[in-house]
Amino acid sequence: MKKGDKIAIVSPAGHIYPEKVAGAVTVLYNQGWQPQVMPHALGVSGIYSGTADERFSDLEAAFADPDVRAILCSRGGYGVVHIMDRLSRLDLAADPKWVIGFSDISALHALMASKGVASIHSPMAGQIMLGTDDPDTADLFRILRGERPAYTFPAHEYDRQGIAEGKLIGGNVAVLADLIDTPYDVFEPGTILFIEDVAEPIYKIERILYQLKLNGVLGKLGGLVVGQFTDYKPDDSYEHMYDMIRDMTAAYSYPVAFNVPVGHVSHNIPLIESADVTLKVSPSGTNSIIFHR
Repeated sequence: MKKGDKIAIVSPAGHIYPEKVAGAVTVLYNQGWQPQVMPHALGVSGIYSGTADERFSDLEAAFADPDVRAILCSRGGYGVVHIMDRLSRLDLAADPKWVIGFSDISALHALMASKGVASIHSPMAGQIMLGTDDPDTADLFRILRGERPAYTFPAHEYDRQGIAEGKLIGGNVAVLADLIDTPYDVFEPGTILFIEDVAEPIYKIERILYQLKLNGVLGKLGGLVVGQFTDYKPDDSYEHMYDMIRDMTAAYSYPVAFNVPVGHVSHNIPLIESADVTLKVSPSGTNSIIFHR
């Protein structure tokens, strides 16, 4: 992106506090871009920012505008699935734009991936409003300006060492699991999958992993990046989510990195969906995700 490029701000799922959008607008403007808050981005319709028609119209207009070079989703929540079928009929690859967000926006990333368009799993308005003092926001802006990140993070005792190269794909695992066996199913053999979630019981995540095991995908991944799983309770089988994920992947040989800073947490590194990466899970105590040009 260049100075003066337009960034459309949309709310394709839940409604958001207007002050968070206002804060993000100020930060984006100070970076030299032209933020445009779409007509229904600050709306309220039940738990959503607008009706399905209103939310679709904002995204349709943003995708159609040649001056818009990025589409920032203000927040997640629930609701992207309502408009995916209509969005899929748009020619999203004709004039590719960055789609930015996480959580329920994982469904929108899956849609973009189905069209062969990269997108950015990233903090949204509430974190972007903190500005470049926030390292994840600063990394997002570097990606938008054309840089490719190389992240390092501490090793975890459950890691399985190794090096893998492949397409990075993933996001909120419960959202993505609901898209299995649809045109937006992102779970493919050979990919480097990253997963995270919030407020999901351990057994539910285990059930999703079993589904991937039974359909043959879990055992054929190129690598696995285990992000943050937050706001869940221990159960009688497992005290920690990572214990279950370790057991579910124990039979496989691909590299697995645990405790990666991505998810519903304050340190949420931006990741380029559908990009080619190298995942290094190292005995040195430091792991890395390196994005290729």
